[in-house]
Amino acid sequence: MQSLFTEIDEEFICENCGKKVEKLGYSCRNHCNHCLYSKHVDNNPGDREETCHGLLEPIGVEISSKKGYVIIHRCKKCGAIRKNRAAEDDNLDLIIKLSVNNN
Repeated sequence: MQSLFTEIDEEFICENCGKKVEKLGYSCRNHCNHCLYSKHVDNNPGDREETCHGLLEPIGVEISSKKGYVIIHRCKKCGAIRKNRAAEDDNLDLIIKLSVNNN
């Protein structure tokens, strides 16, 4: 069975906060570690086949026993919901704030 996960680890400038986001180094960087925003570019992780390209706003957090914090994003352009595993260097204060606002 073919994997639906394509590993792309690249730096970028966040379209929400304007900060430079460095490569993650151990997996794929798929959101800004400063403001937690992402961009709607993938249908499956790393495929870059989504044509929407809207900003994915962090709206909540789930806690997974296998993945740890999982950030829930909603696309500001099309409304799609996406989930991204939190990275080790993510802004923990924002993650906690999102977690508290979920409850």
